[in-house]
Amino acid sequence: MGKVIAICNQKGGTGKTTSAINISSYLALAEKKILLIDLDPQSNATSGLGINRHNIKKSTYHLLLEELDVQEILQPTAISSLFLVPANLDLTGAEIELVGALGREYRLKKSLIKAKTIYDYIIIDSPPSLGLLTINALCASDSVIIPVQSEYYALEGLTQLFNTINLVKNNLNPNLEIEGVVLTMADLRTNLSREVIQEVRNYFKDKVYNTVIPRNIKLSEAPGYGKPIALYDKDSIGGQKYLELTGEILRMSSKDFSLDNCQAVKL
Repeated sequence: MGKVIAICNQKGGTGKTTSAINISSYLALAEKKILLIDLDPQSNATSGLGINRHNIKKSTYHLLLEELDVQEILQPTAISSLFLVPANLDLTGAEIELVGALGREYRLKKSLIKAKTIYDYIIIDSPPSLGLLTINALCASDSVIIPVQSEYYALEGLTQLFNTINLVKNNLNPNLEIEGVVLTMADLRTNLSREVIQEVRNYFKDKVYNTVIPRNIKLSEAPGYGKPIALYDKDSIGGQKYLELTGEILRMSSKDFSLDNCQAVKL
């Protein structure tokens, strides 16, 4: 059975979607079969993989309302073993429409039962909120990756996020675990970034990945071209760091995991 991982932080601007896209891409390049689910009405993961969200007719909205299954909705990407379940603005109405629905917290989990037998990893890009969409992501997942921005308010709101994760674990999904915490948008030239990184490591202990994702212009540019960093500029510092992070997620050392070992991608 494939592993389901939610990328989650209700605070915006933490690099959540950037992490979801690039972790999914490098996992796919490591010859894993990957499904990325865009569960954010802003649909940045969709556009970040080169799919025009305005042309989407079938989306995660239809998945949650149980109108279509995963195989009817998914879209191929430029990486042959990476598939996307896209989102569009229709998703904003899903929370309202599901308010009175029976088992509304488990809609996504039910829809992924078959997909878990097909894909090695299913990555969920959660919205920047703690509403019903995020609850669905947490109920459907085996674990959570939490991106934390390396800035002054890094820990702001994390208590609320942890309370939500614990509530879901205690009442809805007893198998839910924290996969890891990834530090993002770091500027290691500044004392502030270094202090925040140390504070996060002190707080989360061994749950924090060794790899720190820096601020990098190439990471910011790539979504505008509809490409993950592996296809836009794999040699950039951002590309190399997401490669290393994915190696950690796969429980491999970075020296044993490189693009030289990845399958060729036809652009």
